[in-house]
Amino acid sequence: MAEPVVRIPDAKVALSTASVYPESTATAFEIAARLGFDGVEVMVWTDPVSQDIEALRRLSDYHRVPVLAVHAPCLLITQRVWSTDPWTKLQRARTAAEKLGASTVVVHPPFRWQRQYARDFVRGMWRMAGETDVRFAVENMYPWRYRDREMLAYAPDWDPTTEDYRHYTIDLSHTATARNDALAMVGRMGDRLGHVHLADGTGSGKDEHLVPGRGNQPCAEVLERLATIGFDGHVVIEVNTRRAMSSAEREADLAEALAFTRLHLASAVKANRS
Repeated sequence: MAEPVVRIPDAKVALSTASVYPESTATAFEIAARLGFDGVEVMVWTDPVSQDIEALRRLSDYHRVPVLAVHAPCLLITQRVWSTDPWTKLQRARTAAEKLGASTVVVHPPFRWQRQYARDFVRGMWRMAGETDVRFAVENMYPWRYRDREMLAYAPDWDPTTEDYRHYTIDLSHTATARNDALAMVGRMGDRLGHVHLADGTGSGKDEHLVPGRGNQPCAEVLERLATIGFDGHVVIEVNTRRAMSSAEREADLAEALAFTRLHLASAVKANRS
């Protein structure tokens, strides 16, 4: 008789340090340790600690929380972090990942006004991927919208599956903002899907990063798909807790997100017992 069994993939569940903003990178390590996350993804941004490899190493050692991924400084507010040259930023992110033992660097597609960078981006990603064991996982973004206007802010495209990259990151808040099909995107990424930013959204013009289960994205279905295919990358909780009224409320949101993720990564499948 065929009986249901639970298949849990090797994927580790990490906390993005961005998820505790406006609290600090150091606080993210504390919360990750307290709640039982498998590690953290460091968002490199204006917090000096996020830019300091030795400070990050000390936090990791003290809290016994590994750094699993480094998010390169690709945001508008980080244009001057780790140089104004985008390739230098990626080289420094790779160095940080190698020194901290992280397996992945998350990268956004270039802004359209970064013309030379955008022109060379696909080739450059392959070149850099060939120089290290660290994965450079290019993340899906979204069109910028204001009322009835839409601006294509990223090049070659906000959808990385239109180009040939070795590894991809899928972000489910971004699929909501782009109003595209997250499960279809997972399918297009195939075995090059190396990294997941788990959050939710409602399809508004804002990049909401809601706690999974509070929007309309197929967060549970994506996690169950990952379990079915034996995904061995990282699932990173990247949610917005800025509206939390207290540290306790912020921590409760993150605990809920972690529980949701672990629940749906345990996928019931059928197997024959001998």
